[in-house]
Amino acid sequence: QVQVVESGGGLVQAGGSLRLSCTLSGIVIGGDPMGWYHQAPGKQREYLGVLTTSGRTNLFDSVKGRFSISSDSAKNTMYLQMNNLKPEDTGVYYCNVIRGGNVYWGQGTQVTVSS
Repeated sequence: QVQVVESGGGLVQAGGSLRLSCTLSGIVIGGDPMGWYHQAPGKQREYLGVLTTSGRTNLFDSVKGRFSISSDSAKNTMYLQMNNLKPEDTGVYYCNVIRGGNVYWGQGTQVTVSS
């Protein structure tokens, strides 16, 4: 059974940093593409970036230069490093993994950026 669990959210001041984690269980990281998404209050979930099966990462233009994606196979975890956070980065952050035509989502982790 595939499970996806996000963690690392919290309250941070504008200009601060957070590192979010996305830990898989039931499958090994790297075998399937994974993504990060952001859902601001009252808005639709938006794509942030991807970790491909070749280990490459790609980030949406709006967060390039501030956010980065990495992974640790020993911990079966993907990370989202967020720097220079802005109030508009507030919201719930989700990760997913796409395997066998199915998309598995975590429950999300809340990030609140105060001005």
